[in-house]
Amino acid sequence: MAKVTRSVHIKAPVEKVFAFLSDPCNLPEVWPSMVETQVTGMTHTGGQNFSWEYKMAGLRIQGESEVLEQVPNQKVVTQSKKGIESTFVWHYEPEGDGMRLQVDVEYVIPVPLLGKLAENVVAKLNEHEADVLIENIKTRMET
Repeated sequence: MAKVTRSVHIKAPVEKVFAFLSDPCNLPEVWPSMVETQVTGMTHTGGQNFSWEYKMAGLRIQGESEVLEQVPNQKVVTQSKKGIESTFVWHYEPEGDGMRLQVDVEYVIPVPLLGKLAENVVAKLNEHEADVLIENIKTRMET
């Protein structure tokens, strides 16, 4: 299982960042390879489960994410079992003149789909993708 962790200080209120990222329909705006998202239902904690289409190594992959845990303005945990197996943990914490956003991702590279030789390349591409995602969120929230 591959792992990626990224964090960034954002000069914006925690509530603003949490509200933006809690709506899956906003993800394609800040996530370069996220082609499309669609809400599929609500959880008992107020989270929104969603389907998605994502580009990885030139392939379009469709999947679904379920909100496993949501603590408003503090933490969201989503899990995908269809498409690309993954778990995302988003941490929101007040910090100085804004907040710190951290995302911890564990995922399985779909080797049968991409091929064993592409596994390391895809892992590096996904690390770059995480860097761009976190910077895009910062830019979007600070403007």
